Amino acid sequence: MKHFFTITLFLISLTTAFGRMTNETEDTKPTNPVIWADVPDMAMVRVGDTYYMSSTTMHMSPGLPIMKSKDLVNWKLVSYAYNLLTDNERLRLENGKNAYGAGSWASSIRYHNGLYYVSTFSTTSGKTHVYTTDNIEKGEWKETTFEPVLHDHTLFFDDDGKVYMIYGAGDIRMVELNENVSGIKENGINKIIIENASSVASERVGLPAEGSQMVKHNGYYYLFNITWPPKDMRTVIVHRAKEITGPYEGKVVLRDRGIAQGSIIDSQEGDWYAYMFRDYGSVGRIPYIMPMKWENDWPVLGIDGKVPDTLDIPVSEQLGVWGIVSSDEFNRIEGDPSFSLSWQWNHNPDNRYWSLTDSPGYLRLTSGRIDSSPLQVRNVLTQRTFGPESAASTFVEISSMKNGDFAGMIALQKKYGFVGVKKENNKYSIVMINGEEEEPVEVASVPLDQNGVHLKIECDFKERTDKATFYYSMDGLNWEPIGNTLQMAYTLPHFMGYRFGLIHYATNELGGYTDFDYYRVEDSITDK
Repeated sequence: MKHFFTITLFLISLTTAFGRMTNETEDTKPTNPVIWADVPDMAMVRVGDTYYMSSTTMHMSPGLPIMKSKDLVNWKLVSYAYNLLTDNERLRLENGKNAYGAGSWASSIRYHNGLYYVSTFSTTSGKTHVYTTDNIEKGEWKETTFEPVLHDHTLFFDDDGKVYMIYGAGDIRMVELNENVSGIKENGINKIIIENASSVASERVGLPAEGSQMVKHNGYYYLFNITWPPKDMRTVIVHRAKEITGPYEGKVVLRDRGIAQGSIIDSQEGDWYAYMFRDYGSVGRIPYIMPMKWENDWPVLGIDGKVPDTLDIPVSEQLGVWGIVSSDEFNRIEGDPSFSLSWQWNHNPDNRYWSLTDSPGYLRLTSGRIDSSPLQVRNVLTQRTFGPESAASTFVEISSMKNGDFAGMIALQKKYGFVGVKKENNKYSIVMINGEEEEPVEVASVPLDQNGVHLKIECDFKERTDKATFYYSMDGLNWEPIGNTLQMAYTLPHFMGYRFGLIHYATNELGGYTDFDYYRVEDSITDK
């Protein structure tokens, strides 16, 4: 039976959140970051009065998220370009392989002749991918792939009907595509258009220029890239030319707190903005918006060379993360989608071993193989963590676990933290595992003699504190800390902000399962 007192608590939290949002006034001034969560490599297009943005979620499934906005401040997930990027050992987490830090990377989004195009590339698949639809919010996506992998490309439809991808790192190249964007055009243009693009920022090269995004304005082609000179910060550079093939001249257009890589976009009223991300510790790469203007046919980003903390964009409220994360009671009626768009699986799921119908009102995760590490487990269901504070909780019903099973919640990155239930020698215990080091440590264990327990993870990202704490509760009202504090860290092997994850896995025998009663997310943590 679902737990009545937890539903009551959830209704109280909804009332609180509703009150917080409706107390906003028409004079609200939005602030940066506009979304304090991992939404990197933003690409953007405007169609009429509606903006659409694509971003990177790499090894997650479904992937290549599409978000929608009417005001450039408030964004809501509306689609994913693909359910599975490809199907191989790395994305199935088989034979010790994984796609952490890989999958699909920076995308490009366009609207041309009634079709939406979203393109990306992947060393995991070894291909460049193009997805098309005539209905970006509710339509089916058609996929076209071709070789080779075109790194950090920008798809560009020119006025003369020709189609290009501009891509690369350091030396920026351009290839002409077939008219239907199905592959590289035979005998088409294929050349370097900018040599050592980083040199306009520094003669020394750290991160070579990459992250291409091209815009045509007032007779010029503008190519935006980022570079990272040694002992400096991510820097936005722009090259412009009268012809798409060049010659190009370049300059630095933004060097502020490492905010870089993204898109520029115009409003229906003719105002211009730039959307870039900032590395912000373990929460990930978070988007900032800034005003932009044109001076002497060059883009000028920010105000006096800085990205403002407060924005002069009229909105009645600022949703922040609430368009991309959500709570879930796992109640479904016929015709409902399986999961809201807030959810993504860590790598490709095995659909045989999860269910929302075996026990209505619960998410059931069943073990289908033996795993030695939670980082290699398929069917870990995840949502983003977010700042400045975030917490997620669940209830696990454990009576069908097998010896050697683990079930609960994970703060997912290479240096992970786990709180949940372990079954060993037919006995249950609540455990906290700290995975900061190469060898994870079971820090604490508490005997459990009831058929389930409430679990919670709290994350503090203020001023890059980057600490996670772990809790359990026998009644959903009184929470007890367990274990120690996880010092979260953004690691390049995973290349993604921390995720809250629901997880069940076996280390000894198959067939055990756990029922998860709910998932509830909050934007505050326990006062300490």
